[in-house]
Amino acid sequence: MDSKENHLSVEGDWLICKLSNGIRGLVRLLAIMMTVVIVFCVADVFLVVYEKLNQAPKYLLDLNDIFAVFASFLAVLIAIEIFVNIALYLRDDVIHIRLVVATALMAIARKVIVLDFTTIEQEFLIGIALIILALAVAYFLVSKKART
Repeated sequence: MDSKENHLSVEGDWLICKLSNGIRGLVRLLAIMMTVVIVFCVADVFLVVYEKLNQAPKYLLDLNDIFAVFASFLAVLIAIEIFVNIALYLRDDVIHIRLVVATALMAIARKVIVLDFTTIEQEFLIGIALIILALAVAYFLVSKKART
């Protein structure tokens, strides 16, 4: 087995090769499971939209309903990004840091979009702001490195 195909393999070490193949099989299982999660998330989006449109007054969405629908959509997009991370790992045997950071940014953006600012504490908001800043700087640096 050549080392480019599997970064965990060591020339002549059959145990490491077998364990590495086992891990790749588990990552494939994770990809299958993530696909199932995505299907259920899409079904949940349909259910949320259906329920929100059938509440009184029918076929109208208030601001809270819109946020619930957005949260469902964003959950699907985050699940798809995680699947892409898994698929790229299987293809390249490398963790794509830029994609991971972008996924984290999308996840925290989802959290911010659905936040109820009337009930959160100031410290929580500052913490989220610091996380967003750190992820944005990380994304910028990784993107800048990729361009050079």
